[in-house]
Amino acid sequence: MIKIVFIIPPLVELLDLSGPVQVFTEAQFYGFQIGIEFYSLEQDLVSAVGLPFGKLENYENAKLKEGDYLFIPGMNFESLEGNKKIEISFFQWLSECSFNNINICSICNAAFILGKAGLLDNRKCTTHWRRIDLLKSLYPKAIVLDDVLFVKSNNIYTSAGISAGIDLALELLAELKDPVFVNKVARGLVVYYRRSSQHTQKSIYLDYRNHINPKIHEIQDFMIANIRRNINIRKLAALVNTSPRNLSRIFKKATGITVIGYLTKLRLEKAITFKKNPEYTIDFIASECGFKSPRQLQRILKKNY
Repeated sequence: MIKIVFIIPPLVELLDLSGPVQVFTEAQFYGFQIGIEFYSLEQDLVSAVGLPFGKLENYENAKLKEGDYLFIPGMNFESLEGNKKIEISFFQWLSECSFNNINICSICNAAFILGKAGLLDNRKCTTHWRRIDLLKSLYPKAIVLDDVLFVKSNNIYTSAGISAGIDLALELLAELKDPVFVNKVARGLVVYYRRSSQHTQKSIYLDYRNHINPKIHEIQDFMIANIRRNINIRKLAALVNTSPRNLSRIFKKATGITVIGYLTKLRLEKAITFKKNPEYTIDFIASECGFKSPRQLQRILKKNY
């Protein structure tokens, strides 16, 4: 039986831990035979928000074999500085795990732990977007990718922050099982659309929104909520009592992109997400995303990707 082991560091970020744990727990619910175990990096653990943990065995007691998975959630990394005994022994233990072909997965800034253990040298990797530059500067031998959700490099997996740990865990399930099973797990978690490693840490639903024009925000919200409908500039202009020409002008000024350009990006984002679901046909995806035909969707996908 494959084992999933979580090493809980001091001041752990709760979602970094609970997100992947819930993915594998849901997989157990659907009949996947895996073991889930928890170990501590040090005694008297408390989460980053002050929630204490019960007593856990030390990480050195974890019995891992080739092919098992070891997760290290994100934390307050500075809490490890100053405790040289744990630092040295833990990093050596991680290196041994990697040498023994155990899959090592970091969430968020736990990538710095792997870097300090020498496991990122000459490997592609990532971390939360706030920490990208720091990871590059501290570990120049690492090949740090700026804007991806997660990266696999042989038996080393690194992911961006917080919810990206869920995406990584779902990707691991896809490797261990199949896309249909993963889709079932994702739906059970009410995470309907699984994101891949090609998805960036940015989101079209957040991009182009750093302006203060309430009418443009209203237009953007309408497009997101009604993406499958036939949307044109006349209808949008009528929503905010202006002319199509004026709406085009103020939308571009506020967002830096045209109305049609923004709408196309919204539809592409949803189409790419839908394509991860093996139950959806190209005809269904085109219809749900507001494209005129499957051919139009395929043409735009080919042009942009």
